[in-house]
Amino acid sequence: MVEVLEVGIGYAAVMMPVLLVLVILFFDNKTKKDKYNALIEVSKNLDDSSKIEEILDTLNDKKKPIDYRRSGVITLFVGLGLYLLGWTIAKSVLQGSGLLVAAIGVGSILAGYLYPNDSVEITKAVEKFEE
Repeated sequence: MVEVLEVGIGYAAVMMPVLLVLVILFFDNKTKKDKYNALIEVSKNLDDSSKIEEILDTLNDKKKPIDYRRSGVITLFVGLGLYLLGWTIAKSVLQGSGLLVAAIGVGSILAGYLYPNDSVEITKAVEKFEE
C-alpha cells in the first residue's frame, strides 16, 4: 500500500502543471464563449448596425504598449528584496539571484528610456533626432 501511495504522489506531482494549464485553458475558453454569446444576444435586439460595430470595437482587447520603466522598477526592487533576504539568512546563492534579477530590472529601466513606447515620446525623439 505504501509503494502505491509513493508512486501516486510522484505521478500527481508530475501531472500538476499539466492539470493547471488545462484548468486555465478551460476557464479562458469559457469566458470567451460567454462573451460572444452575450454579443450575439445583444446584436439580435439591435437594429442599427453601427451600434453593433461600436460594441465589437469596445470588446476587442487592445494591447497597451509595455512600460519598460515601470516593470523595470518592480523587477529591480524584487531583485533587491531577494538580495536582502539572502543577506539576512547568509545564503550566497540567493544573494546572487537577487543581484541578477536587480540587473535585469536596471536593464528594463534603461530600455524604457532608450525605446520610447508612447506616441508623444516617439514624436519628441524624432524631432530631437532631426535637429
